Amino acid sequence: MASTRQITVGGVPIGGGAPVAVQTMTKTETANLQATMAQIHRVAEAGADLVRVAVPREQDAEALKTIVAESPIPIIADIHFNHTLAIKAIEAGAHCVRLNPGNIGGPDKVAEVIAAANKTGTPMRIGVNSGSLPKHLRDLEFENPVEALVTAAVEFVELMERLDFTNFKVSMKSTSVPNTIASNRLLAERIPYPLHLGITEAGTKWAGSLKSAVGLGTLLADGVGDTVRISLSTFHAEEEVKVAWEILKALKLRERGPVLIACPTCGRLQFDMDSVVAEVERRLEAYEDPIEVSVLGCAVNGIGEARHADFGITGAKDAGMIFSKGEPLKKVPTDQLVDELFVEIDRYYASGKKVVRDEAQAAEAVQWLSENEDLSAVTPERLAAMEAAANEAAGGGDAVLLDESASPTDGRRFTREPAA
Repeated sequence: MASTRQITVGGVPIGGGAPVAVQTMTKTETANLQATMAQIHRVAEAGADLVRVAVPREQDAEALKTIVAESPIPIIADIHFNHTLAIKAIEAGAHCVRLNPGNIGGPDKVAEVIAAANKTGTPMRIGVNSGSLPKHLRDLEFENPVEALVTAAVEFVELMERLDFTNFKVSMKSTSVPNTIASNRLLAERIPYPLHLGITEAGTKWAGSLKSAVGLGTLLADGVGDTVRISLSTFHAEEEVKVAWEILKALKLRERGPVLIACPTCGRLQFDMDSVVAEVERRLEAYEDPIEVSVLGCAVNGIGEARHADFGITGAKDAGMIFSKGEPLKKVPTDQLVDELFVEIDRYYASGKKVVRDEAQAAEAVQWLSENEDLSAVTPERLAAMEAAANEAAGGGDAVLLDESASPTDGRRFTREPAA
């Protein structure tokens, strides 16, 4: 179930129906102001709503004063083991403090931090990782790791409530994707507070992105989770932000920038689609509008499979075609496909989001498409048209099923059973 409570971190609402917030963590030494601020600006440009910085030393807490003042997005101070640093981070103006009540020195130390947070109205993120559970839950962790995680989180929530503090969100992470999913589902049923999601220590950009997409995507699709952080082994924090946005965009939870649709390629491919897709993706980064752009490797299914796309290209060996919303716009040489695609996109925006169509160029594109389509490919649209024509020729009545035994797709795509 979705959280019912809402907190605000530096003006960003978390939980209670607010859009899922994207956050990341800097990879720099926080006290290195130049490097830290440069990375904060990069992640903000990539779309981060919040950014967390590690505060393991006094000089890091001191640097927070400047970072909070100069950052374009809210700052979360990440504290472990030292409750004094948590208090100093609050005093430095951190918009939120991340705290693991299990490793900060006991309930009395937690109470001191909460007292400081209550004075300033600073929200907290509390929670546990699978590798840092309280000692009394270590045995349960081996027997039932999901229940151990949930028990620890609930105990921390109860501690916060005993301290008369409810301005917090909860995180509960594991390196195990199934355990993360199961534990957050259970916790969402037991508490009303916002949930921060992540797969901790997910791994490299490739493997970590996949694990995060599976784990976080499953939970978000169920309505569980209010803010996310992708944890990747990379010094480029903006890469974590990009992955988070792709997950949210795939689930239609938030929109930011274009959506790229690209076919997986097959033996029909006649041009270097890999480089074309990479170039299109790179150049789309300059656009903020959530338009859909499609790249098709051939004309077999024509533009039928991407007729919903705002713009797209389909190519062959020597030439290709630019299209919009299923309608051909113009034929262009293959080596100019990308440039001409962006000519049309820019023309669209220059004309007030209207597609500019030259009828002569469109007619040439239609002709090219008719010459390059694989007429043996039984697409759903073509099959429907063929059956309608066959039915009409038979004088109407019951539908006439086509004999597909001669089709090159026979036995591979689908089969039809004769009508009883």
